[in-house]
Amino acid sequence: MAECPQLFQSLAVFLLRHSLTTREEVMVKVTRHWAGAMLLASAIILGAHPAAAQQKEALFGLHCDRTGATQNVGVFLCPGYQDYIALVNSKGGVEGFKIRVLEVDNEYKVPPSMEAHERFKKEGAVLEGLYGTPQTAALTSKLNEDKILGTSPGFGTAAATDGKRFPYIFPIAASYWSQAAAAVEFAKKQLGGNLKGKKIAYLFYDNPAGKEPLPILEDLAKIEGFEMRTFAVPPPGVELGAQVLDITGRYKPDFIISHLFGRSPSVSIKELKGKGFPLSKVVSLVWGGTEADVRAAGGFGIAEGYHTIQFAGVGDEFPVIKDIIAMYKAQGKPAPKEIETTVLYNRGIMVAAVHVEAFRNAVKAKNGAMPTSEDVKNGMERVKGLTLGGLVPPMQLTPEDHEGGGWVQIWTVKGGKFVKTTEWFQAYRDLIKKHLAAEAKSK
Repeated sequence: MAECPQLFQSLAVFLLRHSLTTREEVMVKVTRHWAGAMLLASAIILGAHPAAAQQKEALFGLHCDRTGATQNVGVFLCPGYQDYIALVNSKGGVEGFKIRVLEVDNEYKVPPSMEAHERFKKEGAVLEGLYGTPQTAALTSKLNEDKILGTSPGFGTAAATDGKRFPYIFPIAASYWSQAAAAVEFAKKQLGGNLKGKKIAYLFYDNPAGKEPLPILEDLAKIEGFEMRTFAVPPPGVELGAQVLDITGRYKPDFIISHLFGRSPSVSIKELKGKGFPLSKVVSLVWGGTEADVRAAGGFGIAEGYHTIQFAGVGDEFPVIKDIIAMYKAQGKPAPKEIETTVLYNRGIMVAAVHVEAFRNAVKAKNGAMPTSEDVKNGMERVKGLTLGGLVPPMQLTPEDHEGGGWVQIWTVKGGKFVKTTEWFQAYRDLIKKHLAAEAKSK
């Protein structure tokens, strides 16, 4: 009211003009005039301070594992997601909307994931970031039923690439099929461009995710003429001595494709190194190639030559990373320690950026109005041209392709750090499409 003294002058004039009115009439009129004055004052004050009006808000649901079997992934990936959203909000949000992230720790278990979905739905989440292959499989029908999209970057069933069959599941990153194809393509180049007569060992975690690439690898063995033998590692995957001895002492392959999770990758690096197998003849799929894996194996010196497949850029030289560090500095805080594990932290950024882009597309299509989850799903199917300075692959999502093309890079341990060995590439896309079509016909 101090900003509007003219309101009090108006009230005084009113009282003087009506001094001969009865007491009851005065009280009624004064009360009405005072109420009107207060409403007018509120309007003027809010008009003078638009920030006082509440900003529009959209809710993103995020599944994470910070305490379960794969916490060594979640404690780095999920902070990357959260920090990117915080960065977006610090710059004004998305088309006038502030993004609120509701994160739930699913402990890499299915029941907490189902409960988290119900909570997200109840609170009005427009999308969900999924976490874990078993969890994604369990939630697929619920997401379809509730018409809420869920993203499964680098995990889940490769068949979800087919947007017609899986309308609300979006891998948004290279599936296990695409990763396996890329691993074979890379091995071929490393072995001189010809795999005929070569021997490749497939070392994998013995669960559905570990077995997912097998149809692609088996087909490629026939197409390229190489021999393949599989070596399963039973959960929890911390004992690999027998498998590594079998590989290095008996099978003696020309190349190893590794597909391990949790603590297994670091154990495999130590075991292979200990048996004298050259790590330059090993390529790991995406969940076995992080800074944390290398550190647990004994450090970058031990892992020299080890190749890893990545679906997001590695390192801290990207502009978006510098922006996040600057955001923390502006708040008087140091950069988060999680940022040092760039493989996983950057993946969290990538997922968040794709989510934001899908939401942005949806808001624009609604002319600034709050989109529904179905609108955001349609927005996700129009994501393209998002790069974040090279951190994000050149993906293009469509109603038919929810994977975005299956792009990957190879990064190799060299001189105490990860070094980019290839640019973004795709491998054997015709074979992937053939398997997708066969899967659709069989269901």
